[in-house]
Amino acid sequence: MSWIDIGHIDDIPLRGARVVKTPVGCVALFRTAETEIFAASNTCPHKGGPLADGIVHGQSVTCPLHNWVFDLNTGAARGEDGRIATYPLRLTGGRILLDGDAVGKRCAA
Repeated sequence: MSWIDIGHIDDIPLRGARVVKTPVGCVALFRTAETEIFAASNTCPHKGGPLADGIVHGQSVTCPLHNWVFDLNTGAARGEDGRIATYPLRLTGGRILLDGDAVGKRCAA
């Protein structure tokens, strides 16, 4: 894996999100707890809603357009037939590191 430093965890509000541009399109970073963060596609497969504008709760995000709920661990939609891509990341000293190989090759975790 090729890790890319994309910012500090404090740049993302608790239970909030931010968007970074990558070769696979916009990736949303979701901060679900003090030291817990997930990376996933920013686009809802249902109607293209911007997931970073959705509600972050537990380890999930709810699409702001039609209330589809996505598990940020797996990308699976709860109760719906849909999925979003998720991407590997890690925290090191408060810095968010995104797997550049995954976002560069359109591979989802």
